[in-house]
Amino acid sequence: MTSEQRTTADWFSKPGDTLRTLMQRREITANELSRHVGGPAVMRGLLDGSHPIDVDVAGSLASALGGTQSFWLKRQASYEEALDRAVVAAASTEAADWLERVPAPGARRGRRLDEVAVREELRRRISFFNVPTMRSWQARYGRLCTDTRFRTSGSFSSSDPAVLLWLRRGELEADLLSTRLWNAENLRDRVIEIRKLSRISQPARFLPKLRTLCAEAGVAVVVVKTPPGCHASGASRLVTADKAMMLLSFRHRADDQFWFTVFHEIGHLVLHGAKTFVDEDATPDDDCEREANHFASQCIVPENRLSEFESLRPDRDAILRYSVSVGVAPGLTVGQMQHRRMIERNRLNMLKRRWTWDEIDPALV
Repeated sequence: MTSEQRTTADWFSKPGDTLRTLMQRREITANELSRHVGGPAVMRGLLDGSHPIDVDVAGSLASALGGTQSFWLKRQASYEEALDRAVVAAASTEAADWLERVPAPGARRGRRLDEVAVREELRRRISFFNVPTMRSWQARYGRLCTDTRFRTSGSFSSSDPAVLLWLRRGELEADLLSTRLWNAENLRDRVIEIRKLSRISQPARFLPKLRTLCAEAGVAVVVVKTPPGCHASGASRLVTADKAMMLLSFRHRADDQFWFTVFHEIGHLVLHGAKTFVDEDATPDDDCEREANHFASQCIVPENRLSEFESLRPDRDAILRYSVSVGVAPGLTVGQMQHRRMIERNRLNMLKRRWTWDEIDPALV
């Protein structure tokens, strides 16, 4: 195989890539375009390749973005042909590797597959990760298992497939969000405004504001529930050279845990740049995690108020007064007091806000 052939084999493009380019050029958001193509679910599918461009959608895209109906139908056909070629090639040379190493949403391991089922499973994986060969998958995703910094106390290997699925779902959701160019200093400058959001009680009210503030610094804030086997509370990653992602799971559904995770991921982004981090609840064991934890703690307890914090009595009214004075929700103050062993884990938890998924889900649309 020549180098040119190998490059072609290792790369293909979904119609969603063309959509993104034209949306950026015309300054049209995914939310705006979704009104033309049938709603957010269709828009998400067009970007990730799971919803094909049919005659009706092609006409809508031509009206909203330009090009002709024929152009969009040919764009879909070209992708389908490339996907078919990739599946055939994978089935003949790499099927075992794809099925063993690459996870797929809802896939059941260990079941016997006939030839048709094997090709369908290969198609799902190639399309979901948007890579046509095992080589290209390994280059973009396979190394995450060894390169990603996991904040965890034990072996993470059994959860690698679940973590990869969660990260990829986050990337797909981040595609839907328009941001300015990624800039670490712009993100750092917005921390004071982000802190104030902790005082807002409802996710449906604070998440849109959090997304807006972070988008101004080039960060797409995405919330995705973790699949079975993934116990992460947050992750941070550069998804392109110009766009960062903060991926959150609402794992604990409590305000102290949620906002600490937000500030922890901001810390990773402003301090550690392009590295990928997936964070659980365990004690950190390297400098990067200690630095991100210190950054997050200072976001909640400002350094110039630390001595006052350390002398706080375990008293409801005292904690409320202190929290108001520094501009954060009292649950965050309680969480820091518990973490620093100033009080027991079961003390003053009534000052924390806890959310149900019924309260969180409307904010994810």
